[in-house]
Amino acid sequence: MPHRDPAGWPWLKERLSGFRQATRPFAVRGAAPEAVPAAVVVRTAVVTDSAAALPSDWVRGLAVDGRLTVIPMPVMVGTDIYGEGEDDIADTIAVALASGKPVKTSRPSPGQFEQAYRAAQRHGYESVVSVHISGELSGTADSARLAAARVDFPVEVVDSRTVGMAQGMGVQAAVAAAADGRTAADVRDFTEQRLARTKVYFYVPSLEQLRRGGRIGAAASLWGTMLSIKPILAVEDGKVVPLEKVRSAAKAIARLKEIVVADAAARPEGQARLAVHHFGNPAEAEQLAAQLADAVPGCAPVQISALPAVLAAHAGLGVLAVIVGEDSAPLPGDAGVGNAPAVPETPACP
Repeated sequence: MPHRDPAGWPWLKERLSGFRQATRPFAVRGAAPEAVPAAVVVRTAVVTDSAAALPSDWVRGLAVDGRLTVIPMPVMVGTDIYGEGEDDIADTIAVALASGKPVKTSRPSPGQFEQAYRAAQRHGYESVVSVHISGELSGTADSARLAAARVDFPVEVVDSRTVGMAQGMGVQAAVAAAADGRTAADVRDFTEQRLARTKVYFYVPSLEQLRRGGRIGAAASLWGTMLSIKPILAVEDGKVVPLEKVRSAAKAIARLKEIVVADAAARPEGQARLAVHHFGNPAEAEQLAAQLADAVPGCAPVQISALPAVLAAHAGLGVLAVIVGEDSAPLPGDAGVGNAPAVPETPACP
């Protein structure tokens, strides 16, 4: 069965629970040499932004020792500014979109990233890998680069070239690689490898909000409205691109499922992972996730979560997005990454 509650994300919580305490930098460095294997010293902290759609309870567990920091992305509804993750803004955005009130987003300031990087240094980390929403959709990675230039501390900034839990899977890969004791360069390389293997497919009832936000051309929006086309879109090389044209919502969702199942089936055995995002239509998301679970039996549970506000502001009401990725733990033989930590295996796909 799919998980609706973000607190129910079992696969990565289980994977990291065995070494969360042991890998705190100060705990490791203050312990007797025989108490903790040197290989599990965590040298690299991870920073990301709230577009990564990570479950809040998981973030809190890793934020305690500074291992992971999520910078909130601002959302503007009319003249009011809200912080993603700091304010409960989903209903506010839904009402604004339904009434035609302007909803815009902005990037975090370089100062916010600078504070996060310096905090990681104070926690005892030697470096940071900073993973962010596609630079084609936001200037967030640019803010991170400006901040990185201000600190006398190694910071590797990664433009994920994607959004949502596709970006989140890259962040999880970074956390897992860092927990394996890798250097910042190795963590960056492994993260980029995993990000390159993620795909975002989505359906929106209307292209208008994407057009307003500049994420898709005006001509494409007009074309979709006039011909009653229900497009299936994807994120390719950081940009939103049309994938297929379908004549009805029901056919679009059915075709979305077919595309996702085919992609998951083409992944290495036991590695595929799926996540479903929605905004204002949780019942549709639950139904789609259940269908995907039936079509790809034996995989880790399909995760369901509301689209982050910073993405919902552009996609609009009724969006259904499916992320197809792969297991986040470093595996023996991954380029630039050492042995995987001794933690439970993710349930395998057929």
